[in-house]
Amino acid sequence: MNSKIFAKKISGLIFNKKGYDVVIMDLRNIASFADFLVICSADSDVQVKAIADEVDKSLSKDGIKCWHKEGYTALQWILLDYIDVVVHIFKKSTREYYNLEKLWGDAPTEKVKDKVIKQTV
Repeated sequence: MNSKIFAKKISGLIFNKKGYDVVIMDLRNIASFADFLVICSADSDVQVKAIADEVDKSLSKDGIKCWHKEGYTALQWILLDYIDVVVHIFKKSTREYYNLEKLWGDAPTEKVKDKVIKQTV
């Protein structure tokens, strides 16, 4: 699967667990460790874990294994490394502190919106 399509697929899985402020950063021309970063925010440590579990379990069902995981102990920031795409799931305050978007400010960035239409009854 194309790494950009893979990053977008991960974004959709994040929205399944109400992750927000999702961005995809294109590192292909500025770094060698990954093609894309997918970064999102969550409001609690429980939500950080739920998002990480959703991404990992859904991709595992498709036969895609995570190469490396970090952060399951503290639940402030979980990293899931799929080689070409690295996922960062942050508790909101932790994301603001580390500010990866500024650190990788040279990378083209796409803000991803949840495509689910909310219906009112």
